[in-house]
Amino acid sequence: MGKPVDPPAEDNVESVALREALEERYLAYALSTIMHRALPDARDGLKPVHRRILYGMHLLKLDPAAAFKKSAKIVGDVMGTFHPHGDQAIYDALVRLAQDFSSRYPLVDGQGNFGNIDGDSAAAYRYTEARMTEVARLLLAGIDEDAVPFRPNYDGLNEEPIVLPGAFPNLLANGSQGIAVGMATSIPPHNAAELCAAAIALIDDPAASLDTLMSHVPGPDFPTGGIIVEGPTSLRETYRTGRGSVRTRARWHKEETGRGGYVVVVTEIPYLVQKSRLIEKIAELLNEKKLPLLADIRDESAEDVRIVLEPRARNVEPELLMEALFKLTELETRFSVNMNVLIDGKVPKVVGLAEALRAFLDHRREVLVRRSRHRLGKIDARLEILGGLIIAFLNLDEVIRIIREEDEPRPVLMARFGLSEVQANAILDTRLRQLRKLEEMALRKEHGDLTKEKADIEALLASDAKQWKTVRWEIGETGKAFSKETQLGKRRTTFGEVGEVSVDVAEALIEREPITVVVTAKGWIRALKGHGVDLTNLQFKGDDSLAFAFASETIAKIILMASDGKAFTLDASKLPGGRGFGEPIRLMVDLDSEADIIAAFPYQAGRKRLIAAKDARGFVVSEDDLVANTRKGRQVMNVDDARLWFAVPVEGDMVAIIGENRKLLAFPLNEIAELPRGKGVRLQRYKEGGLSDVKTFASETGLTWLDSAGRTFTLKGEDLREWLGHRAEAGRLPPKGFPRANKFNG
Repeated sequence: MGKPVDPPAEDNVESVALREALEERYLAYALSTIMHRALPDARDGLKPVHRRILYGMHLLKLDPAAAFKKSAKIVGDVMGTFHPHGDQAIYDALVRLAQDFSSRYPLVDGQGNFGNIDGDSAAAYRYTEARMTEVARLLLAGIDEDAVPFRPNYDGLNEEPIVLPGAFPNLLANGSQGIAVGMATSIPPHNAAELCAAAIALIDDPAASLDTLMSHVPGPDFPTGGIIVEGPTSLRETYRTGRGSVRTRARWHKEETGRGGYVVVVTEIPYLVQKSRLIEKIAELLNEKKLPLLADIRDESAEDVRIVLEPRARNVEPELLMEALFKLTELETRFSVNMNVLIDGKVPKVVGLAEALRAFLDHRREVLVRRSRHRLGKIDARLEILGGLIIAFLNLDEVIRIIREEDEPRPVLMARFGLSEVQANAILDTRLRQLRKLEEMALRKEHGDLTKEKADIEALLASDAKQWKTVRWEIGETGKAFSKETQLGKRRTTFGEVGEVSVDVAEALIEREPITVVVTAKGWIRALKGHGVDLTNLQFKGDDSLAFAFASETIAKIILMASDGKAFTLDASKLPGGRGFGEPIRLMVDLDSEADIIAAFPYQAGRKRLIAAKDARGFVVSEDDLVANTRKGRQVMNVDDARLWFAVPVEGDMVAIIGENRKLLAFPLNEIAELPRGKGVRLQRYKEGGLSDVKTFASETGLTWLDSAGRTFTLKGEDLREWLGHRAEAGRLPPKGFPRANKFNG
């Protein structure tokens, strides 16, 4: 064991607060991750590793027309000169740039195994070869003409570009994903021709509205195709704020197999979904019997995607089968959009579509100005030399004499003809063969051409309008190169709407059979087969008794109303059979221990119910608002200290209500509010007691009731006038013959 290290002397110790030290170091790490690793630059759409790969390939002269070079050579050069990180990280980034299912417009042209959509990884870099694509060449166009600023590399021995010239709208065309510290980015790929058209629209009108831009860029264009089913309103909000999501579905079609059979063939899957994992997941769900409509799945893919789905039966609708798969698998995904980029390579900011395009345009203008100034410098230098050479040709004999006779001809030439040192050197470096008459004419022509070019560039640099006109032309040329008529440029992702499926997926294989649902007073439920069942011989558990019985079907939903104001929903197909006593409702739903079931009925879309509490408050509610999707149910009525007492169907235009005080009141139904949930309004006023019974009726048929002997009585027209009033009145004693139980049904 080594000797322990002695602590430093007291006078060399500097005390630093732990919190401050951690804050400083973590901030440095966070900034490094944000600026130099995870977020793309808004101008060229690249992260540092991608920029360094492309610049490294540029130095290796790996243009689209050049021969391929080993990926190992590229990775080694990039790692050694610009990117002092792991070789695997660099190679993974290079591979992704070459995959046509990952990058909408690949920046690297790969030769060899660069992985596939199944998620298989690329071959090792010693086996694969690469060169740049035309898109990468456009991104680098003008980099040797001072188009962009450079900075020293990590060891200070070389220089690397801070940003690429970016003649291609790469940020939005290829998109980007990354996770930094405290922030992330997720930008979907788009169609380059559409982006160029939108950029031109923004040049023509800098205040162009988002709707104008979206008329050119309606939505993302994923490399793997698919169908965007996100609504235009949602997409507009995403492009306005830079945040949102894009719902994408697989593309499929139906193929007949003969004898009435068919299969569904999926030809395009959503972006960033691994095909092998997708098929694995579907097979898993199939084994777990969670896809009752699907019989089998096969992967018949070669270079293209071809996933074959076999339905369980011929009569299964293909739309229904696909709806079930979209619901449960990655055949439908949501691409999260968070357009977080580095503005000017320094400030992280979430941008919308317009701001992203503006950053691209401003950068293109800056590149144009820098390249123009660089060219102007080159022209000035050349014009200086040409001026000296023309003077030499005009005084050729004297120049030759000075060169022959003088020991130091340069200063003599400079003094004799008023030349600069550069001009004198150019004259001295001229070969004898260039002293022809033709050479003089060529020099004068070159001088004239360069003078004109210089004037044009100076006019360009002096005029904003000319600069934007040039940028517009350049972007137009890029748009033509990647137009929708080209193989690479044509739109792959289309737009569609989610069709309304008339039948619920879960119901698709349930056989439609008549049943009679029985609910007992103590809250047990069962389903007897058939309608018109004799209920007199029904057996009940202990001292339990019949509470409700009604006809329904196995495909129906059964709604239960509880006295605490909650509504619960059960699938009729899942109710226990009628051989035993059934099962307690409390095992199926989370019914409060103090609550009882006060009504049970089959759900009917659009039908309305009048619900009323013991304190005679109530409202009309649609049965659509009573359907609950969870065991917890849906709180429909706030009952306070009262209890929910009735949930009667609305039949007619009048309401009849009677209280425990034996006062009867009839009033128009339209005096009661229709609500999805709430406390309701007062139906009848009492000094004491509560609600005894309530029903709705049609004014033309009149109010009917049954007496204890089962006889029917009717009040209508003038006979009913005595009890007609308005909501919340007290009412009057009912007519003779009305049941003593204060119930309309005796």
